[in-house]
Formats: sequence, structure tokens, C-alpha cells
Amino acid sequence: MLTRMAYLHAVGLALLALAGWLSLCAADVGDFAPCLNFFYRSWPPKGLSGTPICQRYGNQYHFASLYSRPRRSPRFSAYMFSPPEGKRPPANWMFEPQLANATADGNMTPFPLGELDPNVVNSQAVQLDYTNSSYTRGHLNPSLHHRTQEDRLSTFTLTNVVPQKVGSNNGPWETLENQVNHTLGSYCLGVAYVVTGVIPYLDNKHWIKGHRVAVPEYMWSAYCCPKYNKSLLNKVNLSKVFPTYAAIGRNDPNSTEEIVPIDKSSHKCFWGYDVRRMPLDTLEMYLKERFGTVISVFYEQCSGVK
Repeated sequence: MLTRMAYLHAVGLALLALAGWLSLCAADVGDFAPCLNFFYRSWPPKGLSGTPICQRYGNQYHFASLYSRPRRSPRFSAYMFSPPEGKRPPANWMFEPQLANATADGNMTPFPLGELDPNVVNSQAVQLDYTNSSYTRGHLNPSLHHRTQEDRLSTFTLTNVVPQKVGSNNGPWETLENQVNHTLGSYCLGVAYVVTGVIPYLDNKHWIKGHRVAVPEYMWSAYCCPKYNKSLLNKVNLSKVFPTYAAIGRNDPNSTEEIVPIDKSSHKCFWGYDVRRMPLDTLEMYLKERFGTVISVFYEQCSGVK
């Protein structure tokens, strides 16, 4: 009897070890199944096409991205907000090995100092794409919206980055990120889910380094806070921005003003990079117009709170 119990115990331990090994070796590119916890109600946005990436750093999942291989940039990144602590970590840029080789390690990997595998160069954006360009590396999932050092470091992968003008990245879009940080950190009780993405140009003519990485015309972001302090929000007149709110930011000062008007009194460094705050359904209306299909960012527009 003891022998049989010992055998069953050993088998159980072996199965647990195998499950752990499989979870580490499972593909992180091509399926959101391992990282559905980063989406409200485990429900990824609907209507956008691309390659799912469960962003793994240090053998832990930290957020999720929908990646466009033809554009060599993400459609969106989704994450859970947590108030930051300490200073922003230094940028140590990484790439996604499984975009280049499906059997590669799923952990994001720092770019080497020497020659880079041509399969990596062909499959995704690399450091040279941004070198001497007029665009910054614009985070969709910003390190500012995370508490732990590991979460913050994991945001420095080029599969979480799009070409963003400095007037946007260091101006109105940065202001938006700081405001979301304050709003969710002050009034959201529990988990807040954020999805940040891009709106492409209609003409598909804007790229960096020839035809390497597509430049978005706009950036958008939306959050969903299922549980929040209603009485306190009424006192500070912020009830309209919960449980969900959204924004669209300009990435081109020469774009028309139908979606985001220009504040003519803006500082010249930030002129034409305005951000317009809006309800979630207004954002989804603009996404539908540009993509030509219904786009749903959150399950039941973040209203299915029990």
C-alpha cells in the first residue's frame, strides 16, 4: 500500500513538473490563452486582426499585445494598471524571438551588441529602424503604469512600441498617461484594465526606414475600472470618466481636425499633437470608421459589472 501511495505521489509530482515545464515552453506568439488575465473578463478586443503575443519577461507574463507582422508594430497592448513606485528604469530594448522562430524561447530578449539574426530583422522592428529617424519609440504600455521593476522593464520591447513623434510622446500624450495614472491610482478600487492602440493612415504611405515600420496617424487608449469609489467621484466631478473612458491623440500635426481638433494656443513644440478625451463608444465609433468594421475594446463596454 505504501509503495502504491509513494508511486502515485511520484507520478503526481512528475505531472506537476511537466505542467510547469509546458507552461514555460508553450508558444507565447499566436494565442492569447496563456495571458487572458490582462483583459477585462478575459475578453480581448474584437475586430482587429494580427498576431497575439503574451509578453513574457523573466519567465512571467506581464501584458499582452496584438502585433501586425506587415507593419512590424503592435495594433494594441493590453495590461493591468498598478500605481508606479520609484524612478523609470533605464531602457534596455528587447525583441520577441518567437516572431522570428516559432520554436525559440518565449522570453523577450535584449538586442545583442553584434550582428542580429536576419530572421529577427525580417520579422519585426529593430533598433536600427529608429536610429536617426524623426520618430521616438512610443510605448503603448508605458512603464509609468506599473509598480514592480519587472513589470516596468518588460515594457521595453519593440513589440510594444510604435513610431511616435516627440511632440506627442513628450507632450500631450505624456500628459494623458500622467492623468490616467492619477485618476486610476486615486479612485479605482482593485484592478483597472487598459488597452492602448493605434489608428493607421488611410493611404498606407507613412513608414520609417523605407517600408520597414508603419507610422500611425493617431494613438488611442481606453481603461476599464470595474470597481471604483462612486461617492468620492461625485464630490470631485469625475463620475463621467468611470467605469470607463478613452482618448485619441494626434501623431501628425498635418492631419485633419475631424477626429482631434488642434488647440491653436498650444506651445509650438507640441502644436498639432493634441489629445481628445472621449467616452468609450465615441472611440469605438472612430475605430469603426477607420478600420471598416465594428471594434469592441471591452466586454460589454466595461458595463457588465456584477
